[in-house]
Amino acid sequence: MTEPPAESLLFDVVPLPTPVERLLHLADQYIQHNDALDLLLLTTDPPAHAASAQRLATDTRSAIKAIHGERLYKSVELAETVMRLKQLAFLSGASADLSAAAARELTALAPEAAVSSAVTLAAEPPRRHRATAPAPDDHLNAVQRTALAQIACGHVVASSSLGREFTRSREPKVLMSTLRALEAKGLAERTARSARAAYIGGPPLDRVRLTSAGITALASAIEAMPNTGLKTRPRPRPSTTQATTRSR
Repeated sequence: MTEPPAESLLFDVVPLPTPVERLLHLADQYIQHNDALDLLLLTTDPPAHAASAQRLATDTRSAIKAIHGERLYKSVELAETVMRLKQLAFLSGASADLSAAAARELTALAPEAAVSSAVTLAAEPPRRHRATAPAPDDHLNAVQRTALAQIACGHVVASSSLGREFTRSREPKVLMSTLRALEAKGLAERTARSARAAYIGGPPLDRVRLTSAGITALASAIEAMPNTGLKTRPRPRPSTTQATTRSR
C-alpha cells in the first residue's frame, strides 16, 4: 500500500486549543459540575461529586500550565490571573471531601472566574496564541457576542410555559430571539432539565451552553478585541429572583 505524502498529513492535524479556549471550556466544565451539584442536592442519593471535582482541579492546573507555556510578560494582571486559577484548582480539589452543599459553595463563582481569566489573558502581550486562533465571526453583532459571554459564565437558562419559551439571565439580558439566532449558527445549545429550578418545587430548567463552535467564536472575539468591555467579571448574586425575558 502506498503511503500518503507527508505533506498531506499536515492538513489532518487538529490545532491545539488556545489558552483562551481552554479557559472557556473550563468554565463550561464548572457550569456542568455546579448544575449536577444543584440537582444532587434535591435527591437523597449519596454524594457523587468527588471524581468530577478532582477532574476539574486537574484540568485547571493544566490550563495554568498552558498559560505558562505561552511565556507571556509577567504583568500584575497575568500574575493575578494565574493566582485566581490556582485558587480554583485548590477549591475544586478541597470540595471533593465535602458534602454536596458545601462543595457547591466552593465552586459557585468558578465559571465567571474562568471567563474573566480568559478575557484578561487575551489582553496580555505577546499573544502568541493569536497566530493560531481563528478569525472572529464577522456575522456576530455586539449583542450576540455579549450573549456568548453570558452563556459562558453560566448566566443563561431557558424554560417554557403554555407553549411559549423564555430565557432567564442576568443583566445584560439575553433574549430568546438572540438565543435562537446563536442556536441557528450552531454556537449555543440547550441541555434539557439540567439546571436548578427557578423556584422551590419547580421543574429543572434547560441550561444554555456554548457548543465547541461557540467556544471558538467567543475566544476569537475576545482575542481579536480584548478590550470589548464584555461583562464577564464575577459579581454577587442578586437576592431577588432572576429576571425572566419573554421571547420576541
